[in-house]
Amino acid sequence: MGNKRVLLTRGVKRFGRGALAFLASVMVFGGIVPSTVFAADTTANTLKVTPVRSDIEIPAGQKKTVPVTVSNVTDSPILVRAITNDFVAGDERGTPAIILDPNAFAPTHSLKRFMSPIADVTIPAGKSKVVEVVITVPANAQAGGYFGAVRFAPTDPDGGGQVNLSASVASLILMTVPGPTVDKLTLTDFTVKQKDQSNWYFTTPNDITLTFRLENKGNVQQGPFGKITVKKGDEVIHDVNFNEDSPRDMVLPNSARRWDVPLEGISGFGQYTVTATLTYGAKNQTIQMTETFWIIPVWVMIAVGVGVVLLLLLIVLIWWLIRRRRNRRVSLSGGYGLRRR
Repeated sequence: MGNKRVLLTRGVKRFGRGALAFLASVMVFGGIVPSTVFAADTTANTLKVTPVRSDIEIPAGQKKTVPVTVSNVTDSPILVRAITNDFVAGDERGTPAIILDPNAFAPTHSLKRFMSPIADVTIPAGKSKVVEVVITVPANAQAGGYFGAVRFAPTDPDGGGQVNLSASVASLILMTVPGPTVDKLTLTDFTVKQKDQSNWYFTTPNDITLTFRLENKGNVQQGPFGKITVKKGDEVIHDVNFNEDSPRDMVLPNSARRWDVPLEGISGFGQYTVTATLTYGAKNQTIQMTETFWIIPVWVMIAVGVGVVLLLLLIVLIWWLIRRRRNRRVSLSGGYGLRRR
């Protein structure tokens, strides 16, 4: 598709890692880009799961087994039930919205349709078991991204198999079917802020962040990465690698994601330039963004204000002296005329 380069300057108006906890009905860990494993607070860490996210690729017409390790961290055996669900982007910070209806599927990019049923498993106290999630991709599946979740919940064998959803944990699966996919990220916001307020200048260099938003208009999840640089004049005062950890933050198809990146190294008075160069997609497309802002301390503003006032007073004084001198000349000229008569 070739490289796409977007250059934005000041005036452009505006999924960081996310985690979703479903307390009372379900608990899902790690968000779209989970990095740690949590357990339900209401059940004193009943179950844990790893990995909390798997990124896989399965060609159309083939199947693959995804291993998920479920751990029982209690001192009693637990009968665990696996529940498959689809999810969609819940917000622009990486939080997934699980589709909890057992008979419902995501309108697009449904992975649940490809996942085989999973039998219940008993996990001894303090032990772990590997649960195999089998995914079969139909031969006619379109290339692109598909995503779903496998939730694991304790069941009560003496209570008719009732599931304790409040103690469930989840492992997210993001799958790609290779082929002619559409890679298209669009930048819709690139703004420098201080305490959630945007401006072209700030009076202090503290708590300044770069906020940007990317919208995925393609058909496969994207994990943009790159470098963000801050310059004062020609001097680089701060640079940071963006989204370099594995797994990367993802932008799901038909959704948008927003990031907040702290800007460091900013100190005194002057103009600063923030540049972000991001790469994404199978063909390494690029997005470049630039924004400038000023740090103008209060003392500078006061000094400038006093200087302006003094300048205005000086102008008024000069104008008054000139006018007074003219009036005096006119007065003297008039007096001589009378004497001549």
